[in-house]
Amino acid sequence: MLSKVCSAAVNGIEAYPVEVEVDSGFGDTNIVIVGLPDAAVKESKDRVTTALSNSGFRFPMGRTTINLAPADVKKEGPSFDLPIALGMIAASEQMKSDQLENFVTVGELALNGAVRSVRGVLPIALQARADGKSGLLVPTDNAAEAAVVKDLTVIPVANLREATSFLEGTIKINPTRVDFDKILEASYDDELDFSEVKGQESVKRAMEIAAAGGHNILLIGPPGTGKSMLAKRLTTILPPLTLEEALETTKIHSIVGLLKPGQALVTRRPFRTPHHTASDVGLLGGNMNPTPGEISLAHHGVLFLDELPEFKRSVLETMRQPLEEGKVTISRAAGTFTFPSEFMLVAAMNPTPDGKMPAESRSSPHEIQKYLGRISGPLLDRIDLHIEVPQVRFQDLSKQASGESSAAIRERVIAARQRQQRRFAAKKGKISCNARMGSREIKAYCGVDAATLELMSYAMSDMNLSARAYDRVLKVARTIADLAGAETIQADHVSEAIQYRSLDRQLWT
Repeated sequence: MLSKVCSAAVNGIEAYPVEVEVDSGFGDTNIVIVGLPDAAVKESKDRVTTALSNSGFRFPMGRTTINLAPADVKKEGPSFDLPIALGMIAASEQMKSDQLENFVTVGELALNGAVRSVRGVLPIALQARADGKSGLLVPTDNAAEAAVVKDLTVIPVANLREATSFLEGTIKINPTRVDFDKILEASYDDELDFSEVKGQESVKRAMEIAAAGGHNILLIGPPGTGKSMLAKRLTTILPPLTLEEALETTKIHSIVGLLKPGQALVTRRPFRTPHHTASDVGLLGGNMNPTPGEISLAHHGVLFLDELPEFKRSVLETMRQPLEEGKVTISRAAGTFTFPSEFMLVAAMNPTPDGKMPAESRSSPHEIQKYLGRISGPLLDRIDLHIEVPQVRFQDLSKQASGESSAAIRERVIAARQRQQRRFAAKKGKISCNARMGSREIKAYCGVDAATLELMSYAMSDMNLSARAYDRVLKVARTIADLAGAETIQADHVSEAIQYRSLDRQLWT
């Protein structure tokens, strides 16, 4: 007898439908899986047959052929265990149900018949809704993740026997539902806080500007000045994720397998800190069948690169295009994949090999230049703010009073972001913040008067700024104006923005 079960698989960050066809016929007892299965899928026949036996089902006699269509796309992972098992039960006439083609089914089987969680359930749920399916059968641990997709019935199943009983209609399983408002209530009470940072008021101001406009920032200073401490607190002053941003971020984390059991959405902005030994594949994504890398896992969040010059220069150079475009395209034999990577880059570094400022360093000028030369000019141009982080004074360290809290800073950041959202409303979400403005938007929203233009002209010639750096100064000035509640960019806004480009010119020249 022939049976068909609807399933799905993930390719890149998108899902595509897969039909699991099972035919139980005559001949020697044997199970054959076709349709370009990988090793994990081929091994499913051993898991499935054992799970069938331990769940009280009869092992199908004769030759059983399992086809995973479309046959020209490679199938990976253990998520086809449950649909294969259901197909074998139906093909051997141990289950009668007309619901198999109405539900998309995914899940890994344990040897005792329990259904284990799998990766990529959110994109599969989105694909199921797009295909007009009435529901989704998923492992219990993945149910909340799938339930964030509206207008889709999500049925959690704990084991194989429960799944067959539901499809036959002998038991009823309540669909999983989630409360979006409750999930998106992000509490920062247990987070790190800017009030814990002693001194460094100028650096905190720069971090606030970076958060308000989504700008990339480079922190330069000796060891022990609080660069990492400040960077780790940046997410506490960023605006909460919107539902759309949370769905995009959750989809990526689901594919990589970073969601906790029962977790519905990623509600906090990601903060990724790859080690300086990371390869370009680890940072951008890749492998034979590409999966997202660190820059995509930081989508809508922060990517923190500590000890920036210690990263391989070739690895850093691969980040130039994602920083500019907010996405990364990877071409492999398996195809071309595009992953979103709209993140804030926060980098930290020492000014010299021995960690001291150039005037105090014992390193030779050649050694210092070689150290700084690991970071290219084009990459520096893509970082909007370059901030010196000085040693903390004893007076600041000994103060008992706390500094300004993250909550107070976040309120100003949210207000500035709301001004930007109103400004870019006509773009329909294509521009999320000032840092994402293109040349057309800079021309429309970053106009300056004659006196300010003269100031910009002086800065360009005196500091030898590139055309890209010129645009970056205007973007930062626009953010400073938004924080101040000003409709137009004033000379003091531009002056402050220019000073955030001066340090790198002093060091690198």
